[in-house]
Amino acid sequence: MNALRDRACIVGVGHTEYSRDSGRSEMKLACEAIGAALDDAGLAPADLDGITKYTMDNNDPVEIARNLGLPELRFFAEVAYGGGGGPLGTILLAAMAVATGQAKAVVAFRAMNERSGRGTPRFGQASAAEGAAGAQSYLSPFGLFSPAQMVAMAARRHMHLYGTQSQHFGEIAVACRHHANFNPGAMMYGRPMTLDDHQNSRMIAAPLRLFDCCLETDGGAAVIVTTADRARHLRQPPVAIAAGGLGAGAWNHRSMVKDVESPETEATVIGKRIFADAGITHADIDVLFIYDHFTPLVLMALEDYGFCKRGEGKDFVGNGRLRWPDGALPLNTSGGNLSEGYLHGMQNTIEAVRQLRGVARCQVKDARHAFVSAGNAVPTSAMILRRAS
Repeated sequence: MNALRDRACIVGVGHTEYSRDSGRSEMKLACEAIGAALDDAGLAPADLDGITKYTMDNNDPVEIARNLGLPELRFFAEVAYGGGGGPLGTILLAAMAVATGQAKAVVAFRAMNERSGRGTPRFGQASAAEGAAGAQSYLSPFGLFSPAQMVAMAARRHMHLYGTQSQHFGEIAVACRHHANFNPGAMMYGRPMTLDDHQNSRMIAAPLRLFDCCLETDGGAAVIVTTADRARHLRQPPVAIAAGGLGAGAWNHRSMVKDVESPETEATVIGKRIFADAGITHADIDVLFIYDHFTPLVLMALEDYGFCKRGEGKDFVGNGRLRWPDGALPLNTSGGNLSEGYLHGMQNTIEAVRQLRGVARCQVKDARHAFVSAGNAVPTSAMILRRAS
């Protein structure tokens, strides 16, 4: 991916409100978010000629183009997996399209009515259909239905191997909630949380408590990518895509527990590659955006992406390190999936762009590089963004 370094830039970001009941269709949410991103970039719909999406998004790119009035759609593509490949893979597809001349400006988006549409299986919610397909046929008969249950097993193994405690997971949740309380657009704005609050929240799937789990949200979010040359002439300071990649392997998805002790995961593979491709080290990262669907996987991602060694995550997240303004490496500064809203991670990229523009509410001083990752323990994606010179 080093051939892509700084050749594509993010020039527009936009989103709808994050809510429990949007009251409108997912197509409407997608078009609103894309419209906001166009306005942010100072572009018109006619300037867009590419769309990338998550495979599991219910919207059709051609229908979006019709609703927005795009005169020509020259490029459209999608990335498999929700919080794994999707959040950054869609942006990387957009970057590759503009860098190779397939399109002039491409929008990556995610729109969903997950909360009002009841899109994610609840604890103990089995399929209504007879039987279960694929790997699920080995899990459902034993009552393993929900993502929280699967992550709980990996969390318990990490606790057993490395002495990690529930309080360490709570540090991540408290940091995200702290940041959300500076963000009026966050679903958890005005609802501060202490570590005691985290520890007293109800158990979902031991050791995961309520505040270890991400929100369920209705909303839409969009990111517009164009070439570095075009970016210089638009409304906002461009944010360059320094490096990025996707990763999957035999260890993926249903082998979450094995990830905890495996020397190589999808995250370790991507992490080594993109830092080399960007020409920087971990010490150059000013602000972190780790996909926070469940707090234990944030801690494990910090280890797997090389910010600390395996088993040291519990110490890394302590002492306010992840909290703005005094923490050394602020995490998810708009509240993240845990406290801002859950749109399969797209909103974390939006906040990363605002940090590098210098306009975030929890603004990290002189932020130049942001690290953004999707969910680990599944086929995943990661990216390094750089403030353009």
